[in-house]
Amino acid sequence: MSPATRSEESRQAIIEAALGLCVERGFASTTIEGIAARAGVGKTTIYRWWPSKAAILIEGVENARDAAAGFPDTGDIRADLAAQTSSVMRLFNTEFGEIWRGLIGAAQSDEAAAEGVTRILRVSIDACVERLATARDAGQIRTDLDLEMAVELLYGPIYHTWLLRTRPLPEAYMESVLATLLPALVPAPDPH
Repeated sequence: MSPATRSEESRQAIIEAALGLCVERGFASTTIEGIAARAGVGKTTIYRWWPSKAAILIEGVENARDAAAGFPDTGDIRADLAAQTSSVMRLFNTEFGEIWRGLIGAAQSDEAAAEGVTRILRVSIDACVERLATARDAGQIRTDLDLEMAVELLYGPIYHTWLLRTRPLPEAYMESVLATLLPALVPAPDPH
């Protein structure tokens, strides 16, 4: 086995160890020492690639996001938003959600975590803006909308409810949000 292969295997083992520990113990209780022990590497190996546990977890989340990237485009913006937001809610109810919640919490006081969370969110925001622009060009939503603001209005309810745990997030939750929000996004009917 080549040194590059061993190095990549160690790198993947570290990411998997960090993700597993974060799910089992929570973000605050996950430590570099614990990650090193689980991955079977020394702490110096970890610090050669990442400055913190948040950086390891950010890379793991980015890898998962890249594997599941994409925003549906069936030509029906309401159906696509319902499908995509439902996928986000399902994802938040998995082990990924626990890791993501920990990273968002860490981002409040850790600049590296904040940069990583922002980088991950930017990809998702850009994908949604692109899909909304396609819908706008097809006449499905208003031409005067600030598309980034529309993204915040669409995903804000999910994040608010999920992060603050103010109520359960049943599958029908986003149907209610979309029913409330979409009338403000679509063009007014032509009076003629």
